[in-house]
Amino acid sequence: MSVDTTKWSGEGAFTQVVIDRLAQLQEVAAIRVEDAPASRSEADYNFVSNEIYVTFSTSTRVEPIRRWGFVPGSRTVQEPSMTMEQLEAALSSQDDVGPPDYSDEGMLQYLRTERIVPPYQTRGFKLVELVRIYEARG
Repeated sequence: MSVDTTKWSGEGAFTQVVIDRLAQLQEVAAIRVEDAPASRSEADYNFVSNEIYVTFSTSTRVEPIRRWGFVPGSRTVQEPSMTMEQLEAALSSQDDVGPPDYSDEGMLQYLRTERIVPPYQTRGFKLVELVRIYEARG
């Protein structure tokens, strides 16, 4: 398991929770986290957008084939040990992550908001955190 956080600023508590849960899955071989260019900060709110790329471990199997329609043979096929749908089910079962707000065959998206009031009676702000999980290929 390798976790690459060199392109991530470290902002986002929910992003860290998701990374920790992904690292616990045996089917996940590598994780890369990056800051998305949509992140911004204003006086009343902070918008943090992070992207997580997941590489699944693979399993190898040999399947029989016929070449030119009649010559028997075999070929080795590598298959990922998990799909995005299975990853969605695994993360949904975690209490601190839960089901994604949006999902399709290539992406899981989580949107979390939190009201933060600093000490000393200063004006608070809203923290909006967007986390997208993609399958890294190649």
